[in-house]
Amino acid sequence: MSAMIGLDIGGTKIAAGLVDEAGTLLAKNQLPTPSDDPGDIIAVCASLVAELTSETTAAGIGVGAAGFVDDTRSVVRFAPNLAWTNEPLKEKLEDATGLPVVVENDANAAAWAEFRFGAAKDAQNAVIVTVGTGIGGGVVVDGKMIRGMAGFAGEIGHLTVKRFGRRCGCGKFGCWERYASGRALVHEAQEIAQYDLPRAGRLLELAGGGAMKITGLHVSQAAEEGDPAALECFDIVGTWLGVGMADLAAVLDSESFVLAGGVSKAGELLRAPAERALLQNLTARAHRPSPQVVLAELGNDAGIIGAADLARV
Repeated sequence: MSAMIGLDIGGTKIAAGLVDEAGTLLAKNQLPTPSDDPGDIIAVCASLVAELTSETTAAGIGVGAAGFVDDTRSVVRFAPNLAWTNEPLKEKLEDATGLPVVVENDANAAAWAEFRFGAAKDAQNAVIVTVGTGIGGGVVVDGKMIRGMAGFAGEIGHLTVKRFGRRCGCGKFGCWERYASGRALVHEAQEIAQYDLPRAGRLLELAGGGAMKITGLHVSQAAEEGDPAALECFDIVGTWLGVGMADLAAVLDSESFVLAGGVSKAGELLRAPAERALLQNLTARAHRPSPQVVLAELGNDAGIIGAADLARV
């Protein structure tokens, strides 16, 4: 089977790659996203495709788009960080490149890559949890990506884990991503620095002395050094992560949870407390197999690889 093009269109960059049927990335390039102009986005995508196919052929294009993609995998209904509302992305890219196009949500595309070729490749039922600034992800049941009635399934970051909890950008309160994300990690560290000053010395040192200047990188560095306050932050966020995964396990009975995204690069600092909390909160734990909690394997290339492979499905 011929290679496919995978496009990962985000708010800051568009990454493109040529991917074979085994999920191997044969070539890759990226350009900045002209996020305020839909026409320019199409032009950049077409340029990247032309470059990748200058010396070889591709059978089609899979797109991972940072937005809500309709059930026909054609139209981006809304993209909060791009100038897209009801954008007919499939049609426009097909006109610009002459190749067949399939469009998918970017988190679903990355999740599919981990399911097909990465950390969940031996599973039939998996949830990929992308832990970054917020929480995204994708759900695979019986080997199929769950997309739902309108194509919007998989917005797992907006499960309610605490009634009347922290306000979320989605308009709700108490969403999972407000407690178990990179932003939540920073929130916990800044609270320690504001209200428990004696324990926050290393965090404040790394941040130059200001509590509100603490970033996720500061928390990760301090935790890797063994700083108790930073380790507490990861324990809190990991625990919330496990609580949400236990709720998902009760509904989906997934055999594997894959932690992806920037915060997952902390490795065991995040995975271990998440697994512990998942098992502690797992429904009927004594009478069922325990899900695995594993770290993603494909890194930043997952979106490209998954989008390309979904174009074959």
